[in-house]
Amino acid sequence: MRWGHMGRPVLLFPTAGGDAEEIERMLMIRVLEPLIAAGRIKVYSVDSLAARTWGDRDMGHRHCAWLQNQFDAYIYREVVPAIRTDCETPDIEIVVAGASIGAFNAMASICRHPDVFKQAICMSGTYDVERFIKDAHGNPLPPSLPNFYFSSPLQYLPRLGESPQLQQLRKRFVLMAHGGGRWEDPAQDWTMARLLGAKGVPNRVDPWGPEYDHDWPTWRTLLPKYLGEVE
Repeated sequence: MRWGHMGRPVLLFPTAGGDAEEIERMLMIRVLEPLIAAGRIKVYSVDSLAARTWGDRDMGHRHCAWLQNQFDAYIYREVVPAIRTDCETPDIEIVVAGASIGAFNAMASICRHPDVFKQAICMSGTYDVERFIKDAHGNPLPPSLPNFYFSSPLQYLPRLGESPQLQQLRKRFVLMAHGGGRWEDPAQDWTMARLLGAKGVPNRVDPWGPEYDHDWPTWRTLLPKYLGEVE
């Protein structure tokens, strides 16, 4: 899905149960309309089957990890070229954003592919997906599970050595924002901030007040503000 005709492309990932039209149903597009109408941004969204499977206890978690890797490949190899074609600019840099598990996908995308993503805006991030990886008896599977290692920035980022990928990532910026209300887990943002900082990756954590819950009213407040600051 796409909203807008010109401006900085923004790939907005849905939450765990969402699809490509979720951000319109949840009125996010309505609050972004001033930026869209002014030609500041073009917003894109995609379905996220991979995110939905993490919480599905009937789905084999080795398959979930494999599917997450396939989703990443789809974003990089198909969605990014499609956005660039639509923008008629073959090298245009894209902003990624999302809330909850959408923030995980935004974080994973910029860490793995800093060559195409300019900035990540991660709201109420759920980065610790290891808790979803359990065997049939509820026992945790090893983080070294095939495909999972490279799906999770919490796993591979601490071990990422000097490389063109890390050099490029140091030229990017990651913004993490969370509320202080119900269902929020600010510790996840600070864990990611420490990992990024240790690698020299520019980042910032913005705490909001206790009236901001892990919910759409919070994200509808945060995202227009932060996208309005993107150049």
